[in-house]
Amino acid sequence: MQPKPLGPCLSPALITLGVILSGCVQPSVDPNTKTELLVYAASSLTGPFTELEDAFEKAVPQVDVRMVFAGSQALRLQIEQGALADVFASANQTHMDALIRGKHIEKSHYFASNELALIVPNNNPAGVETLADLASTSLLVLGSDNVPVGTYTEQLLDRAELELGEGFKARVQGQAVSFENNVRLVRSKVEMGEANAAIVYLTESMSPSLKIVSIPGHLRVPIRYPVGALAASSQPLWAKEFIAYLLSARGKQLLSEHLFQVPQ
Repeated sequence: MQPKPLGPCLSPALITLGVILSGCVQPSVDPNTKTELLVYAASSLTGPFTELEDAFEKAVPQVDVRMVFAGSQALRLQIEQGALADVFASANQTHMDALIRGKHIEKSHYFASNELALIVPNNNPAGVETLADLASTSLLVLGSDNVPVGTYTEQLLDRAELELGEGFKARVQGQAVSFENNVRLVRSKVEMGEANAAIVYLTESMSPSLKIVSIPGHLRVPIRYPVGALAASSQPLWAKEFIAYLLSARGKQLLSEHLFQVPQ
């Protein structure tokens, strides 16, 4: 389905970001005639992208954005198997690059960065005070090695092993009682009292029931989020406009409010 005519405020072929943000009054839109835009996004983007959905739909009432949140690897697999998404936002470049190599996406745009955080319950029952304590902490939960948070955690443990001695990474992984398939599942284990510690993204650590244990700055792993429009998108113009909105000042504001770092 092609985008509906946009009336006097916007071009009928392709809205530009400047017009979206200009504040012109939009014509009323019949909800039954809206064009659906399907966005696949990493689970760690749930907070800002839910707000982004609302903001974009207010700016462009002709479009009904539908968000699907899951682990980046699961979303990539669905796309490779023929899922008809319009936009993909990943928690790492690896999954995006795989889709680019497979011709599913032409190019990607970096829009945010993050970092890892070590979290424990507020009462910290295992007495975790440093990253080194994880080698002897019971009830530890980590991300699976096939999801971005798990991959980044492995990189962190590799760096820490150079400082804390050979075998540190294996000892930490040996303490894990589960390896979860997305970062929100990792965090929930600590929130529900089923884990004494976990490694998540900093953006997932802000909860009244959690306490953050500092990770030394020199051990921190760079985490970058790319976004791209699907080559097979049925709404390529709207997909590009959604990405433009994400990269705009308003998109950056929403990301920053959820503790993501954004490019200047």
